Amino acid sequence: MIRIQGLTKTFGAGEAATRALKQVSFEIKKGETVSVTGPSGCGKTTLLHLMAGIEQMDEGEVWIGDMPIHRLKERELSRFRLQKMGFVFQSYHLVPVLCAWENAALPLMAQGVRRKEAKERALEALKRVGLADRANRYPSELSGGQNQRVAIARAIIGEPLILWADEPTGALDTDTAEQVIGLLDMLNHHYGTTIVIVTHDPQIASRTHRTIRMQNGRIVHDGGVRS
Repeated sequence: MIRIQGLTKTFGAGEAATRALKQVSFEIKKGETVSVTGPSGCGKTTLLHLMAGIEQMDEGEVWIGDMPIHRLKERELSRFRLQKMGFVFQSYHLVPVLCAWENAALPLMAQGVRRKEAKERALEALKRVGLADRANRYPSELSGGQNQRVAIARAIIGEPLILWADEPTGALDTDTAEQVIGLLDMLNHHYGTTIVIVTHDPQIASRTHRTIRMQNGRIVHDGGVRS
């Protein structure tokens, strides 16, 4: 499903240069949940961004299925991300002047889906994350956990092949974080979504099929956690 080969990324130049990733290689199977862990600054988020095509690599290859992400032009890459990927971040990235269903519908609107159909699908996505009764609420009227669930609804509305999650519970309390991780687990179990989670939390990592641990831009552990 996902194949990474020799991924290298450096920020800055000269004496100020920082090698964020150093010849990173691994594969992720379709339907697998993978957590990427390690100390701050070890390259976790950079790895996720390169895999998703958000940033450009210096060297290496990223394949998603038979699609060479590293070779795509920006327009092709944007279209591929929109159609095949979903994103969940710690800070939600919701538009404050849009209500929950409008935020959830944004990827469909970007694809040119008519507003009526986009709303119907957004309401269904919100139902799947337990927020059907909050569809017309604005981000300021929702709790942190509810906003994160809106972000998940937005991420899954297009039924993506892959869901990328960067510290999705970092701003949440323990109970709410457990609900969000349970929701991601359900999406994987029922819909077969491949999920890659960057996290500092060992409890979250223990819920994934496999944990990749990074240190100083390299993978130092790659092993299964649960079946």
